[in-house]
Amino acid sequence: MKKNMGGLDRTIRLILAVAGAGMVYSHMIEGPLAIIVGVMAVIFVLTSVIGFCPLYVPFKISTLKKRPSA
Repeated sequence: MKKNMGGLDRTIRLILAVAGAGMVYSHMIEGPLAIIVGVMAVIFVLTSVIGFCPLYVPFKISTLKKRPSA
């Protein structure tokens, strides 16, 4: 599994995950929407930690900075 997420992408996902989890935990969101937001928060945390987003693969997207070749 090759990393395809840059630092900014990973940071934004973590911020969104914390915000979503906070809204669910504080009962600002309830019912089915809370389940969806909670699942998305878990997915965002996992993809941020491993640095790989499976949805980027079919579209050939990578937010990693290109390293200059030596």
